[in-house]
Amino acid sequence: MTKKEFGYSERGFELFQAINEADRCLLCYDAPCTKACPADVDPAKFIRKLRLKNIKGAIKTVKENNILGGICGIVCPVDKLCEEACANTEIDRPIEIGKIQSFLIEYGWQIGFNPITRAKEKNIKVAVVGSGPAGLTCAAELSKEGYDVTVFEENDKPGGVLRYGIPRFKLDEDFLDREIQDVLSLGVKIKCNFPLKEKGSIENLLNEGFKAVFVGCGLTEPYKADIPGANLKNVTTAREFLRAFNTNEKTVEMVRNKNVAIIGGGSVAMNVGVTCKLLKANRVYCIALESMEELPADRADLHEAIDNCVIIKPQSQVKEIIGKDGVVTGVRGSEVELIEPGVFTPSNIKEIPGTDFSLQVDMVIFAIGSGPSPEIKDALPSVKFNERGLIEVDEKTLETSIKGIYAGGDIANGPGLVVEAVRDGKKAARSIIKFLNEEIQ
Repeated sequence: MTKKEFGYSERGFELFQAINEADRCLLCYDAPCTKACPADVDPAKFIRKLRLKNIKGAIKTVKENNILGGICGIVCPVDKLCEEACANTEIDRPIEIGKIQSFLIEYGWQIGFNPITRAKEKNIKVAVVGSGPAGLTCAAELSKEGYDVTVFEENDKPGGVLRYGIPRFKLDEDFLDREIQDVLSLGVKIKCNFPLKEKGSIENLLNEGFKAVFVGCGLTEPYKADIPGANLKNVTTAREFLRAFNTNEKTVEMVRNKNVAIIGGGSVAMNVGVTCKLLKANRVYCIALESMEELPADRADLHEAIDNCVIIKPQSQVKEIIGKDGVVTGVRGSEVELIEPGVFTPSNIKEIPGTDFSLQVDMVIFAIGSGPSPEIKDALPSVKFNERGLIEVDEKTLETSIKGIYAGGDIANGPGLVVEAVRDGKKAARSIIKFLNEEIQ
C-alpha cells in the first residue's frame, strides 16, 4: 500500500517553498549542519546553491555526495543530526533540511536532470553482497569510477531494509524505485533471488573473476524476547510484519479491529504502531523499558505514533504473553525502573512492586532489533567475527581479515541508521578503489 492508497502523506515542498526555506539559512561560516551529517552530504552547500537559485547545482551537490540522497532526506532522523545542529534552532526553528534534500532529488527527476556521470570502463569486476543502503551506495560509488559492479541480492527486489523494513506510508515504493534506478543507470547490475549462504560462497567470489567484494547484507534475524508465550500464534516480529505489509495486501486483515501490543520503544516500534492504526487496528500499545524522555525513537516518529492514537506504555516490561488454544489473548507485565541509569536491557531493570498490569490483545509484535544471520559465517568461513556475530573490520578501511573483502553497515556495526550505512558504503568504495589501484594498476 502506498501513501496515496492510505490517503496519508506529508506534503513536500514546491520549488518556491524550498527556496523560501533556504532563504532562512544564516550562512554559518562553520556549517554545523554539514558537520552533523554522517554521509557528508554537505547541507550547507546545497542550501546555499538553492538560495542563489542554482537549482541544478543544489541537486548535483546532493546526488554526488549521496546516491540515495532523496531517501535519506525522508527517513533520516534529522532532529538528531543536521537539523539539531542548525544554528536557526537558537532563533526559532531549524531549516527543514530533510524536506529540502528530498525535494531536490524529486525535482531533478521532474526536469529530467541527472548530474551523475560514469568514468571510462575499467573492465575490473567488483561484487557487492546485499542491496540495502550500504550495498547500493558502495556499488554506485565504484561504478561512477568505471568499475564493473554486480550486486547479489537474496530477495526478489532490491532495496533491503529500505523496501522490506520501512513502511510504505513513510517511504513510498515509487520513490524508492526511482532512486534505485539512479544506481542502475550507472551500469550497476543487480542479481535478485541470489542468496549467497553456502559454505564459502562469498569468499569464493574472489575466485570467480571478482577482484574485490563488499559485504553489506545487514541484520536479517529478528529478535524475540525469551518470555512465556513467545511462540504462540499471532506473535511475530517487526521485520516479519513490515515485510508482510509491504508485499502482501492481506496484512490488512491481520490487524483490522484487533488489539495489538508492540514490544519496543524505537522508531521501528513506532512505525509498526502507526502502520497498525492505519490498517484499522483497534487499540495499539507500544510497551518500552525506557521513560518517555529516554525513548530511542526519533521525535518525529514518536509524535506521529501519538498523533495516530498509539498508546505508549513507558518504563514497562512484558513478562508473559497469554494464550488460549495456542492463540494470543493478552499480555501481562509490570512497570520497571533501572538499576544502572542509561542501560536499557532486561538484566538492568527491577520491577516496581504493585504495578502489575494485563492487557487484552490479539497480536504481539516484537520490535527489539535484529542480529546477523547464522549463515553469514558459513559464507565467510575465513573471516573473523566478534562476540556479537558481526564481521570484524578495520575501522579506517572497512577491510575484513581477508584481503580484498570489505564489510560495512549493520553487519559490521550492529543496528544503525540508513545514513550511517550510506557512509560505510562510501568509505568502503574509497578503500576498494585504493586497493585495486595498488594491486592491479
